[in-house]
Amino acid sequence: MSINITMPALSPTMEEGTLAKWLVKEGDTVSSGDIIAEIETDKATMEVEAVDEGTIAKILVSEGTEGVKVNAVIAVLAEEGEDASSIKAPKESASPANAVASGTQDKKAEAATEPRSAKPEPKSGATAKSEAAPKAEKLASTPLPSANTSDGRIKASPLARRIAEMKGIDLKALNGTGPRGRIIKRDVENAQPGTAAASAARSGAPAPDGLILPQVLDDRVYAPDSYELKPLDGVRKVVAKRLTTSFMQVPHFPLTIDLALDHLLASRVAINAAAPNGIKVSVNDLLIKACAMALMDEPDCNASYTDKGIAYHKHAHVSVAVAIDGGLITPVIFNAESKGLADISEEMKDLAARARERRLKPQEYSGGTFSISNLGMFGIRNFASIINPPEGMILSVGAGEKRPVVNATGDLAVATVMSVTLTCDHRVIGGAEGAKWLQAFKRYVETPEAMLL
Repeated sequence: MSINITMPALSPTMEEGTLAKWLVKEGDTVSSGDIIAEIETDKATMEVEAVDEGTIAKILVSEGTEGVKVNAVIAVLAEEGEDASSIKAPKESASPANAVASGTQDKKAEAATEPRSAKPEPKSGATAKSEAAPKAEKLASTPLPSANTSDGRIKASPLARRIAEMKGIDLKALNGTGPRGRIIKRDVENAQPGTAAASAARSGAPAPDGLILPQVLDDRVYAPDSYELKPLDGVRKVVAKRLTTSFMQVPHFPLTIDLALDHLLASRVAINAAAPNGIKVSVNDLLIKACAMALMDEPDCNASYTDKGIAYHKHAHVSVAVAIDGGLITPVIFNAESKGLADISEEMKDLAARARERRLKPQEYSGGTFSISNLGMFGIRNFASIINPPEGMILSVGAGEKRPVVNATGDLAVATVMSVTLTCDHRVIGGAEGAKWLQAFKRYVETPEAMLL
């Protein structure tokens, strides 16, 4: 019996991906554990292994196909002794033909959701003929009522509502063509999301919760030949969606503090001088460790908001923002509070290198409880980052630079100072809690020996 090979879910949040490359062809024999394809997710390129043994009978999704849904059939495997040429593509495959079939099923579902009028009692032939003409004329001359009734209730089929929600279409802007002006599937499918949303905005109607309006360039202002449009890749799509949602739904507030950096820089020189060959601890490694220690000192800040309550994490899993081509990714240093500086340094180098190659596994860039983003190497003095849900805080690290300061004796001096901004989720962390965390972080940065205790 043939075996379906389906699009795997490579992360808990993955809904679709791009089938980047097939490493086998039809007729090839594979064994369990063989690498058969490469899948691009929103963050990385992953290798897919064969689970069963057999011969590749049909490849249903070609290389480079985007938007392949999780669990869609991408190929069919013939078992030993089975004639591969006799195997047909399954109905649930991700082929274009299946999309047509799916549309037919949607039409059947639409018909099932439409109300059916009660059948009238049969009348005698003479009575039926005498009443038919006047009724037909009356129905023809009576306009169908609008879907927007006087009491504000919108008449739409359940399927039309679902499609409208997915496409971001305001049902109030549509005129129904179904029975008694009801909005049905074809009305929503024929509507343009941007047009409906713009119409609702012009009329002053409130946008549906969570609606992100289409972002387009007006051809009347920007001539199409005046710019080059490069399609969004998976990373940019996900980053745009997640950060827009975060900024809309999470109440951010920033806290900024200056740190004296000279002692930490001197300690780093001493640590690297005493470290075995090949180990070079960076300033960022020291900051990761300081963040983790501060989270253990202030456990109320190592938290995530949920609808059921506040989740307080038992360990400091520090996500570190790494810039990659087309966006950024946040590999995680798990249990950072219990790791030494050498371990953090080696792990961070490995994660950053594989992140830029898009070779990280999903479990290596998810599950963080706190994030750190460092733009100091670009000379940025101060900035505030957007929180990466479900984490409750993110630390933005600026450049260390020489600044005039007043020292402990009241004299004017020059010191290396670094500004950091802590962005907090106000649903989880209050101003006092965030300030306490910054004080703990400041103590570890300005007295790095405390991280050894």
